[in-house]
Amino acid sequence: MKRIVRSTLQTAANLVFFAIIGTAILAATHELTHEVIERTIEAEKLKLISQILPASDYDNDIMQDERCIEADTLLGTTSQTVAHVARRNGEAVAVVLEAIAPDGYSGKITLIMAIRANGELAGVRVVSHKETPGLGDYIDIAKNPWINVFVGKSRSVWGDAEWRVKKDGGQFEHMAGATITPRAVVKAVNRALLYFAQHREPLFAQNTAATDTGGHP
Repeated sequence: MKRIVRSTLQTAANLVFFAIIGTAILAATHELTHEVIERTIEAEKLKLISQILPASDYDNDIMQDERCIEADTLLGTTSQTVAHVARRNGEAVAVVLEAIAPDGYSGKITLIMAIRANGELAGVRVVSHKETPGLGDYIDIAKNPWINVFVGKSRSVWGDAEWRVKKDGGQFEHMAGATITPRAVVKAVNRALLYFAQHREPLFAQNTAATDTGGHP
C-alpha cells in the first residue's frame, strides 16, 4: 500500500515539475519573441499606411501618436482598435482609422483609411476579405486600382445619396455582376467619415498617450 502511495506521489510530483518547466519555457519564449513580433506587425502596418498617406505629409512618429478607439457601429467594429494621428509642426493633418464592412458578399471586409483634417480621404486600403476570387479581386489594390476612387472624396461635397454605387443611384463605379462587394466598401467608408466628423476633436487632441474616444454601442 505504501509503495502505491509513494508511486502516486512521485508521479504527481513529476507532473508538477514538468508543468513548471513547460510554463517557464513558454514564458521565456514569449519574452524573447513578443518584441520581435510587435515590431514586425508595426512595420507591416506602417508600410500599409505609407500607401494611403505619404510620409512627406507629416513629421511626427505616426506609430507612436496613437489613441485607442472603442468599438463603434459607425466603424463596424466589435472590439477596440487603434487610430494613428499624423502631424506637421505639431498640427494634426490626418488620422488613420480602421473600419469593417460587415456586409461583404462572403463576410467581413477589413479596411484602413487615412482622413485629412479637412475631412477628405487621403486613401483607403482593404486589409483582408473573403470575397469570391475574381468578383471580389478588384477591391485589392494589388489586382485593381478601383480602391483609389476614394482619394479626395468627402462628405462635405457628397451626402449619403451620393455615397452609393451607381446601380443604387450613387457616384461610385462598380464591376458589372459584382455589386455587393463595392456597395459594402462604399457604405463602410462613408460611415467612417461620419465617425470622423463626430469625433474629430478627440481624435486630433494633442496627446501622445493613448486616449479613448467614445463609442456608439
